[in-house]
Formats: sequence, structure tokens, C-alpha cells
Amino acid sequence: MKQAVQQRFRVHHLDCANCAAKIEKAIQALEGIDEAVLDFARLTLQVQGRDMARLLETVRRIEPGVELVPESERGGPTADRDTPAQRPVGKLVLLAGAALLFVVQLLLAKTWPSAAGRWLMLAAALAAYLLAGWNVLANAYRTVRRGDLFDENVLMVIATGGAFAIQAMSEAVAVMLFYKLGELLQELAVSRSRRSISALLATRPQIAHVQAPGGFRTVSPEEVSVGEILMVKPGEKIPLDGMVLSGTGMVDNSPLTGEPRPVKIAPGDTVMAGAINTAAAITLRVDKPFAETSIARIIDLVQNATARKAGTEKFITTFARYYTPAVVLAAAGIALIPPLVVAGALFKTWIYRALVLLVISCPCALVVSIPMGYFGGIGRASRRGILVKGSQFIDALAKVRTVVFDKTGTLTQGRFEVQEVVPHNGYTQDQVLNHAALAEFHSSHPIARSIVKAHEAQGGHLDPAAVAQHTVIAGRGVRAVVNGRVVSVGNDLMLHQDQIDHQQCRFEGTVAHVTIAGTYAGYILIGDRLKPEAHRAVDWLRRSGVEQLIMLTGDNACAAEQVGRRLGLDQFHADLLPEQKVARFEAVLAEADGHGKVAFVGDGINDAPAIARADVGIAMGALGSDAAIETADVVLMTDSVEKIPEAVDIARQTRRIVWQNILMALIVKGVFVGFGAFGMATMWEAVFADMGTAVLAVLNATRALGLHRRLD
Repeated sequence: MKQAVQQRFRVHHLDCANCAAKIEKAIQALEGIDEAVLDFARLTLQVQGRDMARLLETVRRIEPGVELVPESERGGPTADRDTPAQRPVGKLVLLAGAALLFVVQLLLAKTWPSAAGRWLMLAAALAAYLLAGWNVLANAYRTVRRGDLFDENVLMVIATGGAFAIQAMSEAVAVMLFYKLGELLQELAVSRSRRSISALLATRPQIAHVQAPGGFRTVSPEEVSVGEILMVKPGEKIPLDGMVLSGTGMVDNSPLTGEPRPVKIAPGDTVMAGAINTAAAITLRVDKPFAETSIARIIDLVQNATARKAGTEKFITTFARYYTPAVVLAAAGIALIPPLVVAGALFKTWIYRALVLLVISCPCALVVSIPMGYFGGIGRASRRGILVKGSQFIDALAKVRTVVFDKTGTLTQGRFEVQEVVPHNGYTQDQVLNHAALAEFHSSHPIARSIVKAHEAQGGHLDPAAVAQHTVIAGRGVRAVVNGRVVSVGNDLMLHQDQIDHQQCRFEGTVAHVTIAGTYAGYILIGDRLKPEAHRAVDWLRRSGVEQLIMLTGDNACAAEQVGRRLGLDQFHADLLPEQKVARFEAVLAEADGHGKVAFVGDGINDAPAIARADVGIAMGALGSDAAIETADVVLMTDSVEKIPEAVDIARQTRRIVWQNILMALIVKGVFVGFGAFGMATMWEAVFADMGTAVLAVLNATRALGLHRRLD
């Protein structure tokens, strides 16, 4: 069996959201296709399957003019550059000519009532109609040939053709003119939104200056290999992740994090692709190929976000599938039943009312604006350094009522410092610190690094050869053989596990107990400060409607209580082993069942099981962590805890815009369906209501791109 592959295409010459939904459905039904997502907001098609052979044939059967271009083909026109909305001059000329003929027809109707005048009036009306709507007629013909009777083009032809049949020529031409004008305005609005979305992805570096014999040569970032030396000039984007070799200055990480504050860099520092070098020229050694860089990951996550549709999007697609046939059946009933059962009712009157219903039956306002609203929110979040992996997580974030935090590195800075060394049983401070530093020498845990750093700061020298049999005991500490003696460094749980006598269990802060050869040697107090923005973030979450704020930590109860009390958290649970943390989080999920969504916020590695289990898993400051990006639903590009309430706010405002569009479209259409059925609306008003609603909905959806509320 063939292995499934994933491919992304740019879609050209597609200007109908309803047609996009039909193409997506048809591709999904193909044998050998596992998944297909056509994003009308960005004109991209993402397909996963084992057989792509019938893909283009299927697309052209539904929309003959549509073309698919693999995104791997460089140098081709982008979807934005190729959209019909960016070629408006030809359409405007045709509409202007049709409008002129329409005016001639109206003048003839007023000034030349003879038979010859009526024939000229009919000729002018038909010419105006065909000039404005020739492509509507062509599309309707193709639609009928493939057996689809509920396409908007077919409905528009039936409605206007019916108007001609009952001698409402002026209205038939006017409806076609206004329909095409509204369609053009809608395309322009969609094009504007696409350009805004494309600007979000324009942070991709385009060039790299690679060191070569005799100087530097300029190449594409994809052509650079790991280990090569690059030069980045002032004002240029850093093309790949790497370590600075020479040069000092400042970089602007705002394209990645959304934070405009410049960051100082010096030799030995790591810089990220997509950041802007703002001061002096620097040289760096490349650490990762372009596909694995920070900016490439961001672009990939944002582009793939549309593959995960929200429940609202899926509902509207299903709703549109049944809504149009229902309106058509209602129109048929209005046209036929009253003249047959009501005395004095005229077929001409009720057919006209039915045609009004057909004009307003197109669900374009919903089909276009809703996915565009979601993608606008995802795009806006990415500009703020918040990567949301799909529309469904926008919905989930908007419903969050409980937020569960890890402590270290999330609410606190995660930068531990040794504050005090307290020896026992005849050991000195130097002996306790020296043995602890040797036992922790091979550990990468922040507490371990702080102990080693404190020992080095006192001028101590560590001999790695003195350490053997280093073992990490999850959730408790480390054990090693140092100069032939077993040394353990860990928390109170480790002391009880090893049955070591000690006098004190509770401490104000983080503590590392040290035992040497089975004897309690003392303890080391280690401090970790709250992040300065933690209080503001907690207050912001409260104001945003989050009801429960909970902290789960493996740290001791005193340190947890201190943080929980200072931040005003509702609950905290301490001394948790990794499996206990997951069990405690499961209990939180059970308690919150049916009362909003639960988010878990952690560092994305140690907390991966809880992040994966949460309704919304959020990884903080995890740009370089593969585990975080794979596991989390939302990835924060910085370690600022304020990004959490900001993400919730963006999600809620995006969802509000989506529902504004849904309600606006349904209410307007519902009102005009009623007006049309009772003869209170003409075709002119119906087409204004239909296309006007679509344009307003698209413009409203673009607001999602500009959402951001600063914290006072």
C-alpha cells in the first residue's frame, strides 16, 4: 500500500466561497484521499492521501477555470496576486457598459411606448443583462450539467429569468447588475483581508550572506548548511537560528514574539531566524537548517492552523448545504400554492414573491466571513507571539473558565539562586555545598545548575572524575557516588524514602536536602522570584471571566503556599510527582466538567502529559522545544505569563466577531424572506440585502486581524 503524503497547493481563479466548500467536499470523497482542507481565506488547498492523480480533474469538473499550483514550485504567482479581486478594471468596464444600456432601457420605457420602442427596450435590457451576467449564465450551465440545482448562479438565473418571464425586465437587469457589483465589492473586501493575512507571513527572511573564499556570497536561507558562517548587516533579518561569533548590538524579536523591546546580544548568545538586527553587523554560526528554525516553525503552524476547523465552521458548512434547498422549496411553495388555493391570488404576484426569495437564498455571507474571522484571529495572535494551532482552539480558549499553572518557569522566573547553606551533624557549609555540586554536576535541572553556579562563585573547583553512578530520581532529586561515598540531593520525599533522620520538613522557599553516606549533612535554601508581570496577568484573567486559578507543583508546600498566597490563587497542590500532577489535573478536569474549558500552562517538557490532557494545552517560552510544539495546542513564543490572558481575550473577541456575522446574516436573511413572502420587499431590496450583508460580514471579519487590548 502506498504511504500517505501531504501536499499544499495555491488555488488560482477561485472567487466563490460556496464553490470552495463544494470542491473541498468532492476531494474529501475521492478514494485515496484521507484529508482535504481548502482555505478560501488564503486560497490554499492542503491534501493528505495516497493518490493525488484525480485531484485536478475533480477540481476542474466543479470549477473548470480553477488551477492548482504546488507550493513547492518557486517563483510562481501567489494566491493573493492571482485573485480576480485584484483585476477589477475589466469587471468595472463591463458593469459600466451594462449600466449605460440599463439607463437607455429605462429612458426608452419612458419616452417611446410604441411597439418599436418596446422592441428596442427589450434589446437594450437583454444586452445589459448579458453584458453584466454572461459569466453567471456560463457558470449556471456548467452547474446544471453536473447535476447541482442549488448553486447561487443557477438561482440567480432562475430569479432573473423568471422576472423577464413576468415582464419585470427592469428589475431583472437591476438585480443582475447589483449582484455583480456586490460580488465585486465582496471580492475586494476578501482580497484586502488576504493581503493582511499574507503580511503576517511576510516575516520570512529572503537572503543569507554566507562566508566563502574571498568574502561573502548571498544565497537563499534554504541553501545554507548547519555549521556555515553568516554575516547579518544592520537592518536585515537574521536568516537562520545560530550562535553569535562576533559583533555586539541589539536585535528586535517582535516579528517572533510581538514584543517590540530590543534585546542585547554579544558573542556566545543565541539568535533566532526572523529577528531583525538593528545595530551593528554580526557574524553567526548556523545551528539548524532553515526548515527547523523558529520562523519556519511559526509559518508552518500558522499555515496549518486552517486544517483544524472549529465546530462553528463545520456547522455553517453543513447549514449552508441544507439552507439553500430549503429556501428553494419554500419559494416553489410560495409560487404555486397561494394561486391554487386562495381566491383572487395571481400567479404573477406570487411568482414575483418567490423570485425575491431566490435572490436572497445565497449563503455567501456566512461561508466567506466565518473562516476568515477565525483565520484573522489566529493571524493576530501569531503577530503577538501566540501560536494557536487551529480554529477549534480559538473556540476552546474563548470558553476557558479554569486555568491550571505549573509554578517554576511559569509563574516564577525559573532562575534559582542559592540563598543559604545550613550544615548539620558536623559538616561545614563548604563540605555540604561541594558534595551537592558534585552530585548535581551532570544534571540540567535549574536547581542543580544554581547549586553548581553557587559553588563556582565561591571559587570552588569541581572534578567530574570524582563522580560516578549519577542517577536522577523523578520528582525527588539525584543520587551519585562522590569520592566513593553515596551522596543524595533532593526534597523531603527523598529523605523519607531513604529513612534519613531530619528535624525540619517545612521551609519558606525551595530546599535541597543533602545526605552523605546515609547521614543528614544539611540543606540548601534556594530562591526563585515571581515574574514581575504575574500579578497583572492573574488580575487580567479574573477580569476576563476566568473563575478558577490553580497551581500544581513538585516544589514543597511552603514555597507553593508563598506563591499561591501572593498571587491570590484559588488552589495550590505541592510535592507532586509527575504522575501525581497528572492525577491531580484529572481531578480538576472532573470538577470542571460541564462548566467551561480547562487550560494547563507549563514549560512544555516536564508538563507534557498534563498539557496533552488539557482542553487547551499551553506551552510557555517553548520556542526551541520540539516536545512543546508537538504537544501543546497553543505555543507562547516568550515566557511572559501575560500572554495567557491576552490569548484568551483575542479568542473571545474573535469568537464574538464570528457570531456577530452569523447573527447578522441570519437575521437579515430571515427578515427579507418574511418581507418577500408577504410582498413587502422587491428584488432590488433583496439583492441589496444579500450582497450588502456579505460585504459587511467580510469587512467585520477583517477586524479580527487588528484585535489587541493592552493591560493598563
